[in-house]
Amino acid sequence: CDHREPAPSHDIKPVNTDSSLLFLLLLLLSITEFLNQQHRKTVGERNLKKVNKTILLVGETGTGKSTLINTMVNYAMGVEFDDDIWFEIVEEEKGSQSESQTSDVIVYEIFGFEDKTLPFSLTIIDTPGYGDTRGTEHDLIVSHRLFDLFRSKEGVHEVSAVGLVMKATENRVSDRLMYIFSSVMSLFGNDMEKNIVTLITHSDGRKPKNVLEALEAAKIKCARNEKNQPVHFLFNNCQKEDRTDDREVLEQADKVTVRGISQFKDFLEKNAPQKLEKTVDVLNEHVRLTACIQNLQERIKLIELKQTEIKQTKEALKKYEEEMKKNEKFTVEVDEVYRDKEPIDGGMGGFLWLLYTGAVTCKVCKENCHYPGCTMAWSPKGCEVMEGGSCTVCTNKCPASDHVKEKWIYVNKTRKVQKTLQGMKDKYEENKAESEKKSSLLENLEKEMKELTNNKDQYLDESYQHVVRLEQIALTVNSVSTHVHLDFLTEKMKERGDTEKKQKLEKMRSRVDERVLRGLQYAADRLYKLFKRK
Repeated sequence: CDHREPAPSHDIKPVNTDSSLLFLLLLLLSITEFLNQQHRKTVGERNLKKVNKTILLVGETGTGKSTLINTMVNYAMGVEFDDDIWFEIVEEEKGSQSESQTSDVIVYEIFGFEDKTLPFSLTIIDTPGYGDTRGTEHDLIVSHRLFDLFRSKEGVHEVSAVGLVMKATENRVSDRLMYIFSSVMSLFGNDMEKNIVTLITHSDGRKPKNVLEALEAAKIKCARNEKNQPVHFLFNNCQKEDRTDDREVLEQADKVTVRGISQFKDFLEKNAPQKLEKTVDVLNEHVRLTACIQNLQERIKLIELKQTEIKQTKEALKKYEEEMKKNEKFTVEVDEVYRDKEPIDGGMGGFLWLLYTGAVTCKVCKENCHYPGCTMAWSPKGCEVMEGGSCTVCTNKCPASDHVKEKWIYVNKTRKVQKTLQGMKDKYEENKAESEKKSSLLENLEKEMKELTNNKDQYLDESYQHVVRLEQIALTVNSVSTHVHLDFLTEKMKERGDTEKKQKLEKMRSRVDERVLRGLQYAADRLYKLFKRK
């Protein structure tokens, strides 16, 4: 906490030393802890008979989220302007806007003060780190941590409001902010729209015309008021400042914040909280879509390498057909494809999150079913790509017991090998039916080529179904990551000649407007800058 030094004036009341305020101080100092697997800071002890409201905050570093959280905590605890004391449950933001203080999703809980100024306790979820210089893989980790928080037994299962935090001085939604908003909005189910509001900081109390126009221009899906404007609340960020000078100005600023919190309180009371079942489904689909796309890309590379091997074999058979008739031990050289294991970075990370960042792979299909991104699962059985005890990604949809989570992945490799005619016959006729063995070696090669192509089509269709499912249940599919997937799938459907699915993907792609595309460019630029620094 921070004790403000009172000025030598009889207009300023001394620090309130009654027993209730001392109790608040001792309570805040004595009960702040971090719990295993969830980064939490808790004040007080929850009474399950009391109503709790959960708020999730999203915004750029530098918008004043930390001050806003501290303000809500102080308001909930009953701290008033004339109480020369200020509690801090979160450190104020420092440094540049491009680098967040922490990569953790942090949960702040304020219990035990119900009916003091708020009729409910508060849970505030801060999502720092989106859009900073650490790249899109870092953003994926933040999304996974939200996923783990929403689906864990001791986690958060409903949200009363998603607060988009913006400064009153903003006159446009920047490319970076658009990237952040679209990334986070794409995580929620389409039932969350009426719970999304804007929390405007650094406000002087006037109507934030620029911010509202910027939100309209960006087509942000959110709750609407009776004037069909985005629901918004105003806050000033001067609560912590010394009151020695400019007391009247600071008091007026405090009134802006108190009014904003009071109005926000009314919204939380009237608006029903949203259960997170559909949001968990959306997050599941995102994980499985990404895993499926990655698997598809790997399988396409494998198929292309296999096709090269078959082509080389066919060409050699035709070229040396006469020689092979005379000498079955005649050899040809081809690039043989095989799958190998390659080590990855992994193990423990994130002191409080106990992250185990290995890869989930299938021993039967020799495929990478979830990498990167698998963090909280200690075994394949708990991985997000598993459903009903089986994998949703690998070719044969093998049971979880056929998978491992280790610090390696499968990679495609080729090696130069010498093959004899008899050796090639043995390979392609092994385990074949008698009728098939009568087929020529070239016919068998053509059949294998067809099977490989059919496999690629299977992976492509599975990825397509994940995108369709997301369009049905997600608040928006206009995210940067989904945009990249749409481009890839559209190209592959075009190659396959599937006009119907290609057109549907193009229609979805057309709804990804210019603002999201600028967000995509922002993401690409920051990755380039990070690479240059290294």
